[in-house]
Amino acid sequence: MVRDFPEPELFTLNCPTQQILDVIADKWTVIILYCLAYKPRRYSEIQRRIEGISQKVLTQNLRKLERNGLVERRVLSATVPANVEYRLTSLGETLIQPLQGIADWSRKYFAEVVASRDGFGQ
Repeated sequence: MVRDFPEPELFTLNCPTQQILDVIADKWTVIILYCLAYKPRRYSEIQRRIEGISQKVLTQNLRKLERNGLVERRVLSATVPANVEYRLTSLGETLIQPLQGIADWSRKYFAEVVASRDGFGQ
């Protein structure tokens, strides 16, 4: 149980955990990381693969992930528009196992969450 461990400094603004959560704890960010976990992909391939993501949101998230060292952007050809590929960095790859744990939890408990949501407020 969590209560058996010392309480982290998660509640302070300069806490590393809080700062990292600001980078990765977003629906689209997690889905992009998962998309790139399997292989490097070109921008258009990522956009086709992830249903519902807008071009603006995809671009913003890829830039954020690149800026934080989780994704690498490689220019494949200097055409206009540039032909680029995105891949996880070795640092980005370290997130896949924890994210897999969240995905496993989601599959295991999804029905319970839906049942709770459906019964809420009745």
